[in-house]
Amino acid sequence: MTTTQSHTLAVPGADLCYDVHGPLPPAGGRPALLMIGQPMTAEGFAALAANFKDRTVVTYDPRGLGRSLRTDGRSDNTPQQQAADLHLLIEALDSGPVEIFGSSGGAVTALELVATHPGDVVTLVAHEPPINAVLPDAEGAERARAAFHEAYQANGSGAGMAAFIAMTSWQGEFTDDYFAQPTPDPATFGLPTDDDGTRDDPLLSKNSWAITDYRPDPGLLAAASTRIVIAVGEESAGTYTARTALGMAALLGQQATVFPSHHGGFLGGQFGYAGKPEEFAAKLREVLATD
Repeated sequence: MTTTQSHTLAVPGADLCYDVHGPLPPAGGRPALLMIGQPMTAEGFAALAANFKDRTVVTYDPRGLGRSLRTDGRSDNTPQQQAADLHLLIEALDSGPVEIFGSSGGAVTALELVATHPGDVVTLVAHEPPINAVLPDAEGAERARAAFHEAYQANGSGAGMAAFIAMTSWQGEFTDDYFAQPTPDPATFGLPTDDDGTRDDPLLSKNSWAITDYRPDPGLLAAASTRIVIAVGEESAGTYTARTALGMAALLGQQATVFPSHHGGFLGGQFGYAGKPEEFAAKLREVLATD
């Protein structure tokens, strides 16, 4: 049976909470497998980690999210700060370079980690990193992002999330047809129509704009010893994060590797956005086993 131990690591400006599933140092000579997201916390990887009981898996809550409390007085989430946090976390594990599966904003953070600390990571699988700069319609993507933020500011989380779903499910570039759409009704998606007055959601506020504004350095990434695999969900075709994945892969001179399911393809049913975690894990295992 895999044992899980939870730890807290004090880093400048935050106390990072992380979970180690399995022994340290890892058994069998394989590196620890770090699973990271943004703004998702460790619990989002429960279904995926359950399919890697033969590996030591590490999950964590990024600073300011879940159990990881900030002491720096800030609320913004930047890839640079989070990559610095991960570097310290990997040092604290004291088991050598790791393998990383990075989802969404976690994939962006992991790319920054490889660029700045390439010795930390043996293999990175970056699943659908949302990076506007790699899109031909980057300005349109920024405008669409501003639109869901404005909906959130005006009418609360239900309205903001409805506009976010409209953006992330749109097929193709953000053309005039996209912006001519009526404002989506939250009730259509089963979202609340009441406004609770909060405006600090890490996804809908501007707190995480630095993630989608990230500009990867292809020279640094190419020079790194890390093997980088850009992944895209088979059901994501044509959507925003599928297009950013393809753009990021092209920037690195590679083809994106197709994974089962969608942007949250590794999720279990408890999140209301169930993917295919067993199939996803099998594909991840296959990719990690390829030299």
